[in-house]
Amino acid sequence: MLECPFTPVTVTAISRFHVSVRWPWAQPDPAPGNIDWNGDFAIPTPGSREAQRLYYRTEPAADRLRAGDTCLVGIPPTVVHVVATHHFDPPLITGMLPRPATLLEVLPQGESHTPESEFEEQEFAIDPADGEPIRLELLLRPYAFLAVGDEVADRRGRAWRFEGPWAWSPFDHDRPRTPTWPLTLLARDGESPPEQTAAVARATATGSHAQELRRWTELTKAEPTSPPDD
Repeated sequence: MLECPFTPVTVTAISRFHVSVRWPWAQPDPAPGNIDWNGDFAIPTPGSREAQRLYYRTEPAADRLRAGDTCLVGIPPTVVHVVATHHFDPPLITGMLPRPATLLEVLPQGESHTPESEFEEQEFAIDPADGEPIRLELLLRPYAFLAVGDEVADRRGRAWRFEGPWAWSPFDHDRPRTPTWPLTLLARDGESPPEQTAAVARATATGSHAQELRRWTELTKAEPTSPPDD
């Protein structure tokens, strides 16, 4: 669940497709050679193509505002799913302070990730440690008992590498391309930790991959990034 409390801001400019407001949660980065940001943030007007993928909203609606007006800007409670995470060391230079060290790319409930989309940037990027008072509540983490890179064996004895909930790599490169529960943890970081091995066994003693996918789909109302084969 994603939310940003609505906060008063001043409208600085109006164009055909955007309303610009003075952004209250960031400062221009004064370091020489950085991107020259003027302190404004452009929010798409309703009906524009960008408005379909940008979650910040104004109250009243952007198409009812004029330069000099005071309005509210924020994000209403929205169910989203994380498509990707990015880490930057050193932090990314954007022209704003603070500089982001982590970004989450998310999509709203009902929208699936489509690499062939006509939009260059389909996802909305969030810096969870930015100055914006964004609230994130974890509703579901599929396969929370596994870590990327884990090696497991399924009920049929097939060995797998876990690359993500919907990205399984069978060692035999055969089909089907999803494991059959229960699972046995073979290795994590080259070791077989007893506590984690027991946790995986408990978590997969009942249920199935199909049920894990169903739980995720019921919340996101979307297709996974890498749909498993039947």
